[in-house]
Amino acid sequence: MSVRIPRTVIEANRPALSFWYGDEPISFERVGRSSQKSQVLIKVHPDCRVLVAAPLSASDEEVVQAVKKRARWVWLQLRDFRQQLEHITPRRYISGESHYYLGKQHMLKVIESEDEIPRVKLLRGKLEVVVRQRDSAVVNQLLDKWYRLRAREVFSRRLNAMMEQTLWVETLPPIRVLAMQTQWGSCSPLGRITLNPQLVKAPRECIDYVILHELCHIAEHNHSERFYRLMNQVMPGWEKIKVQLDNMANRLLSA
Repeated sequence: MSVRIPRTVIEANRPALSFWYGDEPISFERVGRSSQKSQVLIKVHPDCRVLVAAPLSASDEEVVQAVKKRARWVWLQLRDFRQQLEHITPRRYISGESHYYLGKQHMLKVIESEDEIPRVKLLRGKLEVVVRQRDSAVVNQLLDKWYRLRAREVFSRRLNAMMEQTLWVETLPPIRVLAMQTQWGSCSPLGRITLNPQLVKAPRECIDYVILHELCHIAEHNHSERFYRLMNQVMPGWEKIKVQLDNMANRLLSA
């Protein structure tokens, strides 16, 4: 199981349902609920994807009517997230841009020097990148390598710290850093934890949340009641941290 990143594209094999709110169409993706409860759950993601979990026994029309009852709330959520997305600009990898590391924004400073070895250094709140010739692609590659190296260090350190809270994990699980488009982290059936290097841009509590999530999957591979009991035990209030990470996803992945 894994901690997923909110996605902007609805899966092709799950056609969207929709309705009109005033003169604006609202589309959403329907998924089945794992529990037997009849309540319809609505989630608006920061990428403006609307996900509706509904009982399999309910017809599409019944689900649409249930979502319509909360149409204004859905519309307001979409409006707020769209306003946030308007402020996200594509990276150009030039001096003056801000890039995240451990939840904080650092100004990028690109230094051109034929005499120095290309490198990245975090110095006095600035990310200094030395290149022999100004090239956005080269700056991007150097930053990506730097983030991966720091991710390995930070993730290993936080995993060791989180082990003190997960008494059911007897030995330190192997950890892998791997770029993933849809996941912050995952846990294999054999207990290997994989983490997205982009996660190192998030605040420490968000990193701890993802690591603890995967450590709980070592004991319970599904999102069962036991899994959530373990999460509540090792990280009370984890839901707020998950929302914090979800809300930052677009900014972290574009910075």
